Amino acid sequence: MRNISDRPYETKRVKEKEMIFGIHAVLEAIEAGKTFDKILVRRDMSSSLGKQLLDKLSQMGETGQTAVQRVPVEKLNQFTDRNHQGVIAFLSPVEFYRVEDIIQAAYDKGETPFLVVLDNVTDMRNFGAIARTCSCAGVHGLVIGTRGSASVNGDAVKTSAGAIHTLPICKVDNMQNALQLIRDSGLSIVAATEHASKNYTQADMTLPLAILMGNEEKGIYEGNLRLATEQVRIPMKGTIESLNVSVAAGVMLYEAVRQRAISNQ
Repeated sequence: MRNISDRPYETKRVKEKEMIFGIHAVLEAIEAGKTFDKILVRRDMSSSLGKQLLDKLSQMGETGQTAVQRVPVEKLNQFTDRNHQGVIAFLSPVEFYRVEDIIQAAYDKGETPFLVVLDNVTDMRNFGAIARTCSCAGVHGLVIGTRGSASVNGDAVKTSAGAIHTLPICKVDNMQNALQLIRDSGLSIVAATEHASKNYTQADMTLPLAILMGNEEKGIYEGNLRLATEQVRIPMKGTIESLNVSVAAGVMLYEAVRQRAISNQ
């Protein structure tokens, strides 16, 4: 089944209003057009109704916006003591957008597209802080992966100071395909990496732009980095090798804001 993985899921108690459990309840939510962040399914689900649910989830997987994960029943039990019937769906507080629609909307308004792409940024506080900065800097959309990214949930809304409600977020199943689409749409992809030799202030950020930021520990995945138009670094003067990713994103974003303000004078 496409878009269903066995990757371990971080377990923690969440508010029941943020999740739906039970096969009938999840099927009804799907039919009602609810937007989900993640859906966990018991690994050995085999009932006829369970197979009906799996077929629905397979169809949903084609959109690339909902991560569906097969997990042991013990994982599900850690989220709720109630009868979950082998499935728990985590609701998203926001709707998700398509990357191409965000870019086209910016062009239609006569604006220069400005995106931020996060490659596996997993920390909730970093994600929230970046979303808040994006909103303040006039970013048109924030692009994240369906898997390997911080959850877009109520906690994310809080850490972003509500910015997630005003900032269009795009969830993509394949990050490399998304980056190629961004390039094909005429945007320059500027990747922030400590391994670059070019200073971030030397990049032309007045062009249609997507700023690419990487994972807190591993940085940008090599396959994604190869799709960047150019690679830049933020110079470090002390003994620490790199900035926190949310701080680095702020530096990059406001360099773009500075350059664009000058070009519009």
